[in-house]
Amino acid sequence: MPQTPDWREKAETRRVVEDRMTALEQTGARLLAERPRFERRQGTPVAPPYKRLVFRKIRGEDEVLDLMTRVLDGTLDAHSRDDLARMSAREAAIRHYEDELAHDRSLRDWWRVAALPDGTPVGFVTPARNDYHPVIGYLAVLPEHRGNGYLDEILAEGTRILAAQEVPRIRAAPAP
Repeated sequence: MPQTPDWREKAETRRVVEDRMTALEQTGARLLAERPRFERRQGTPVAPPYKRLVFRKIRGEDEVLDLMTRVLDGTLDAHSRDDLARMSAREAAIRHYEDELAHDRSLRDWWRVAALPDGTPVGFVTPARNDYHPVIGYLAVLPEHRGNGYLDEILAEGTRILAAQEVPRIRAAPAP
């Protein structure tokens, strides 16, 4: 049964979800984060570029690891905060890269750094294709640029890249 954002308000869905959570807790699992999943279907309009940012390809593994390390400063992502309680930001970035991004079946040519017109990095996006769907694999804004509405522009760029592949749907599950 699919869960909708209002699953707590509906007795039937609440019972199903709570039963699943209870069963998992009995095995020692604990709830770490609840994330909505977004989906864009083919034919849905894609936002045009806003023109505040310029996008370029990521120059390689070192650059993406540096950006991933920097975005962990002040992160609200539950999974990243859990990692940071046990390891340095650089170790967490390497672990995430090696466990997730390095294995995506996507083209590294799709990955983009978002920058101000003067070239200052603002964030990045890694449009990807996992084992199931085209996805927005990683989307982040550097701490010093948060709160300026750049996330929407970066997400739109990743969506445009995947939409150009004429995929039937694109999924994203943002951090809380």
